[in-house]
Amino acid sequence: MKKYIKYIVLGAIVLVFLGTFWHLWKKSRPETVEYEEETVVRTSLQKVTVVTGAIEPRDEVNIKPQISGIISEIVKRAGETVREGEVIARVKVIPEMGQLSAAQSRVRIAEINLKQAQTDFDREQALYDQRLVSAEEYDKVRQALAQAKEEKSAADESLEVIRDGVSRRNATASSTLIRATVSGLILDIPVKVGNSVIQSNTLNDGTTIATVADMDDLIFRGNLDETEVGRVDEGTPMTITLGALQGVQLDATLEYISPKAVQNNGANQFEIKAAVKPQEGVKIRSGYSANAQIVLEKADSVLAVPEGTITFEGDSTFVYKVGEKGEYEKTAVTTGLSDGVMIEIGDGLREGDRVRGNRKFDEKKR
Repeated sequence: MKKYIKYIVLGAIVLVFLGTFWHLWKKSRPETVEYEEETVVRTSLQKVTVVTGAIEPRDEVNIKPQISGIISEIVKRAGETVREGEVIARVKVIPEMGQLSAAQSRVRIAEINLKQAQTDFDREQALYDQRLVSAEEYDKVRQALAQAKEEKSAADESLEVIRDGVSRRNATASSTLIRATVSGLILDIPVKVGNSVIQSNTLNDGTTIATVADMDDLIFRGNLDETEVGRVDEGTPMTITLGALQGVQLDATLEYISPKAVQNNGANQFEIKAAVKPQEGVKIRSGYSANAQIVLEKADSVLAVPEGTITFEGDSTFVYKVGEKGEYEKTAVTTGLSDGVMIEIGDGLREGDRVRGNRKFDEKKR
């Protein structure tokens, strides 16, 4: 029995030794690496940059009142189209007490002067009819009466404007009627009925009653990095895509590059503006976020391979060309424009050549 146990133990030791030897031998085998292979093709390449920005009207006009008061009525709503001269809102005038008092005082003085001028004229008229005064003196008194009447009319009109915001003589041009100064789409009406508004003058910007813009004249506004701004010029075509409208692409033309950089997250960027060509049937709202694609460089009908096939050694570039017997031949090449996927080949390869690509898989030799 002991003899059999001895043989079993010895056999187990031999198996462990052989297993260990086989495992070490297998790990020491050289690896066989296989690669995908790519074909040199003739194609066109573009280097494109994407600029993030927004679509907005070229000009937005703020409509402001010419008098101070309270909004009594809003005739239009945001989103409606308005023509130049159309009424947007009405303002009820709240007169300033100092101005109102001065205007009332002016009316009273004008009434006194008119009454006196009328008395003088009646007296002079009687004397003139009796040929007791000259025509020259009579004309002076008559002129003074006319001036007194005109002053009374002007004082009444001034009081009406201060008290009511409009006079009977100029009712059609009332400053209480807030009218559109341009034609376009009303983007916003930030006031409500009952809000107080301040007139626009040299000392005050005034309260904005409405914002109006021509939505057929749109621009794209964004910032271009300083590393790319030198590759574009005014007149460069662009393609605009909108985040809110999937599948819509608009053509645009670059028309402005800021001469001064702005800091954005530590990088120097330059503001750009591009005129957007409207597309029939596409409704665009002011402030839509958008991406602009700009072609920085372009190469037509050039030889190209995937960038992953290129090997860089110092200042030199190589590919591993597939030889006649399937072996890989290290071949020097010159490269050009890259679009991030394909890269241009200047010299070293011909159309239809095959080159080693990315590593496919590894396996042990059996």
